[in-house]
Amino acid sequence: MIYTVIDTFYLTDEQLDNSPSRKDGIDESMETTLRIYGCDLIQESGILLRLPQAVMATGQVLFHRFYCKKSFAGSNVKRVAASCVWLASKLEESPRKSKHVLMVFHRMECRRENLPIEDFDPFSKKYSELKMDLSRTERLLLREMGFICHVEHPHKFISNYLATLEILELRQEAWNLANDSLRTSLCVRFKSEVVACGVVYAAACRFQIPLPESPPWWKAFDADKSGIEEVCRVLAHLYSLPKAQYVHVCKDGDSWDSQTQASKENLSNGAANATKTPKVVGNQDAVGFKDALIKVALDKLKESKKSDDEIKPVPEDGDGKEETAIKSKPGHKTDANGERNREKERERAKVRDRGRDSDWEREQEKEQERERDKLKERSHRAKEKGKDSGYSEKSRHHSSRGRSKYPSSYSSSHKKEKLRHRHHPYA
Repeated sequence: MIYTVIDTFYLTDEQLDNSPSRKDGIDESMETTLRIYGCDLIQESGILLRLPQAVMATGQVLFHRFYCKKSFAGSNVKRVAASCVWLASKLEESPRKSKHVLMVFHRMECRRENLPIEDFDPFSKKYSELKMDLSRTERLLLREMGFICHVEHPHKFISNYLATLEILELRQEAWNLANDSLRTSLCVRFKSEVVACGVVYAAACRFQIPLPESPPWWKAFDADKSGIEEVCRVLAHLYSLPKAQYVHVCKDGDSWDSQTQASKENLSNGAANATKTPKVVGNQDAVGFKDALIKVALDKLKESKKSDDEIKPVPEDGDGKEETAIKSKPGHKTDANGERNREKERERAKVRDRGRDSDWEREQEKEQERERDKLKERSHRAKEKGKDSGYSEKSRHHSSRGRSKYPSSYSSSHKKEKLRHRHHPYA
């Protein structure tokens, strides 16, 4: 037989009976239940994360090895299972992000505990705590195993053994039994060759296929009959057990259980509040129920009005009487509305007057521009006729002064009169 790896992590039955969990008061049945529960978490999370079977098998072996050196009372099963999946995915070259591992375990926990499935916020304080706890547990795993994490699975021997025995039809059944054997402590008790021979023998017995016994077939594969029988006995005991349920045995407070406890407390508080809510009448028809609801709503409105009245400041005696007298008059509101409407009309009239003034100013500016153009044309004509420039400059200056001092109509007529007298001095 050629060995591909040096694997010395195997324990005897006496060492397993004196495990750290037994020293903390955890009996054999409880330890078996917790081992199966942790392996179930690893298998299910691997399926949800779409990991190959080799990753899930490696994670389960690491899980069993860790709890051979540490107690279930000292480390939470959920935390160790998540760390084993994360570490195994890197060992088998199928890495997954820590965020995805934590989200998958959160979803599985909600489904197993029958809790409402909530979105896992990756920016919350809870997520940061779980992420730090995941990396811390991974370092603890590596330290306890001395960084020797290579695992040799029985799956790779099954196909060779069945091909040698020429019974390839047992391949799928033997493969399934090998996957189920990872939920037990067989991986830390026997070598992979012995486990492979045990699952082949169990599959052949199930389908009643005879195996060669002269010479014995297990000797060709470096196994013994007692080991094969023990593998079959452990598998039979595994199938007789009910589905494993989580049992909280961790002594220290753990963040992996705080969320479950908080969700359960919220559910219990909601149920208690639901029981405390008053019921109107047990056996009444729909009409009576509606009347009761309407009555409750009216009572609430009255209470709110009373509270508003109490909040308002209490006036003095004289002022209060005057105000109450004013409020009691029905036409008070109409008078106030009329005053408001009048003020609005006044504001609108002011805006209109402002608009009219601005229009009048614009018309005046346009008229002044026209007068300027006319004066320019006249001065140009005067220059062409040969009149002296002083006269034209004087008239232009005089016209500008007259335009700035008098209105536009008066200035234009006055200029025309002056020009006429200058052109006809004897008139």
